[in-house]
Amino acid sequence: MANNDKKLKYPLDTRIAVLCGGMSNEREVSLRSGKNVFEALQRLGYSNSILIDVDEEIAENLHDNDVTVAYNALHGKYGEDGCIQGLLEILGIEYTGCGVFASSACMNKATTKNILKNYVDIPLIKSVFIKKDENFEEKIKDLNFPVMIKPVSEGSSIGMYKVNQKEDFKEFFEKSCQIGQDILVEEYLVGKSLTVGVLDNDNETFATEILELRPKNEWYDYEAKYTKGMTEFILPAELSEETTQKVKDIAVKAYRYCNCKGVSRVDFLVSDDIPYVLELNTSPGMTDISDLPAQAAVMGISYDELVLMILNNAGLNR
Repeated sequence: MANNDKKLKYPLDTRIAVLCGGMSNEREVSLRSGKNVFEALQRLGYSNSILIDVDEEIAENLHDNDVTVAYNALHGKYGEDGCIQGLLEILGIEYTGCGVFASSACMNKATTKNILKNYVDIPLIKSVFIKKDENFEEKIKDLNFPVMIKPVSEGSSIGMYKVNQKEDFKEFFEKSCQIGQDILVEEYLVGKSLTVGVLDNDNETFATEILELRPKNEWYDYEAKYTKGMTEFILPAELSEETTQKVKDIAVKAYRYCNCKGVSRVDFLVSDDIPYVLELNTSPGMTDISDLPAQAAVMGISYDELVLMILNNAGLNR
């Protein structure tokens, strides 16, 4: 992959709004992402860029500020699930990242799996989808424990629990349902936790270097993700050449199958040399300790170049 050639799709006087904060459980992380992106745009020469903390008045704020392009640094509900994308489409404002469909589909882990299960070249861990009021005992009877419980439309491991024994399932299921009404239950496999970015650059879609995550906690939970020193990051991941290429190929395929555009991050668990796709994140974090900037840096792509690459792939009707 050739490094970003620094061509500008948008003139330096373009009114760019960095959208961050928002109303999701990932608000604080988004504020950090947005601040970093805004500062990068300033360094790149986009002096007319502004930082907007998204609230119920976002449509009016975008109109009043005469915004031409939105850089989406929102994470979670309303920002990563197709809502803000649909609003921007209606307003005719070009935006970064995935469109309405891909954002909505990938925000819902069950929907993502339903899309990807149609493709034999995408390995998936055995799982079931349970609504809050359903009889879970029937649904989980064929699963092998331990299992992981995840709200289908939350990120950052919020509301996620490991359940070691079937008799403990109800307790953790109810706790997870306090975060989200719909729950994905997935068999727990021992293996390497990996994540790989996928980016568009001009007419090329490519995978970044693979990051291996070795959390000090039992699994990669919220604390391990956002607390310095709680996870060991191996970059590039310690994998064979064959497995490395396989993970990258599957990441790009999953990205395309879900109709992603601009940028996404694909999370994997490699167990017995099988790279299982866990989920796609259509608005990866851009904080000081986020995965995507680190993966890009190893490839010789600086933070500012990464921001510009994502900006250059903004558009409508994604």
